[in-house]
Amino acid sequence: MLKIDSELCIGCGACEENCPFGAISVEDGLARVNEQCTLCGTCVDVCEAGALAIEEAASGEVADLSQYKGVWVYAEYRGGQLAAVSLELLGAGRCLADRLGVELAAVLIGHETGDAADRLVAHGADKVYVADSPDLAQFTDEAYAHVLEDLIRAHKPEIVLAGATAIGRSFIPTVATALGTGLTADCTGLDIDDNGQLLQTRPAFGGNIMATIVCPDTRPQMATVRPMVMQALDPDEARQGEIVRLEADSLRTESRVKVVASVAGAGEKVNLHDAEIIVAGGRGVENEKGFALVEKLAQVLGGSVAASRAAVDAGWVSHPHQVGQTGQTVAPKLYICCGISGAIQHLVGMQSSETIVAINKDPDSPIFDVADIGIVGDIFDVLPKLIAAVEAR
Repeated sequence: MLKIDSELCIGCGACEENCPFGAISVEDGLARVNEQCTLCGTCVDVCEAGALAIEEAASGEVADLSQYKGVWVYAEYRGGQLAAVSLELLGAGRCLADRLGVELAAVLIGHETGDAADRLVAHGADKVYVADSPDLAQFTDEAYAHVLEDLIRAHKPEIVLAGATAIGRSFIPTVATALGTGLTADCTGLDIDDNGQLLQTRPAFGGNIMATIVCPDTRPQMATVRPMVMQALDPDEARQGEIVRLEADSLRTESRVKVVASVAGAGEKVNLHDAEIIVAGGRGVENEKGFALVEKLAQVLGGSVAASRAAVDAGWVSHPHQVGQTGQTVAPKLYICCGISGAIQHLVGMQSSETIVAINKDPDSPIFDVADIGIVGDIFDVLPKLIAAVEAR
């Protein structure tokens, strides 16, 4: 906590002028701090009188965890629609909430969100908090973080989940820092242990192991989750839930950043998330000629082309096609791996595929451990025959 020494404070106002969160003010010649303080330390650095200090919590001090109940999902709403990962997280959140015997809530932040709250209820939410304001029409880290932070402080959920999207990765860490709690990023698995704690699983050490992380001493337990690794529930339009619409003038939407305009990039757009058939090539395709066979098979199947990092690094295909830990996460009906060894970095991006076919000339390749169908052979022999067979039908 921020400590103010009233004997040393000279009321100069430097702390108030430099606080980025408006958390400190000078009243009657003495600095005073409010609940917006994030312990960033800016005021301490500028205090020439040495009257301010951040006092660490005593060793072994544990928050009262019994105050926190419920599972929350941040429902990302951009471009007039809900992000698919938000519905996936409601499916996962429903399982966690049922295990704990608590309520599942969604937090919807934006402007003119239409029937999105009703959709969240249909997909499993018991309650939806709707923060709708013209000031939230454009995403900014500060405004969205303020709104979510204030809601969490007021209602004290024990678990908060968000998608590991560009937006989730951007502002959820700010919320966790403000709340003084832990955050596990890019999770690929969630569960509850015997003590009711959230088990958060994610790749670690460059993807060479899967680490399971717990947050035993602080709340809420927060995690961002990779898209396409959880399963959304089928919508139930008859399902009933509570929709809490927050007053716009009660929301803390101030932001030092103003969005002038949003312009879509003109670069290559590759959307593998919606593909039902994906053919992916790896280091084993050997060269551009081998990757051309991968592209040909995808073409005749009416599917999309993907790649491992090795194929991208080799320059055979551009980065937007990359699947894996540092690329896209996909879950098609059919995923065909051509010359891909099966490193964990690639598996975390495609292991949720409905049917996995692996083609590799090494019979001991790890990819065969996750494949539903395995073909041992050289892709230069196998792929032309597959292409001819598909074309013949």
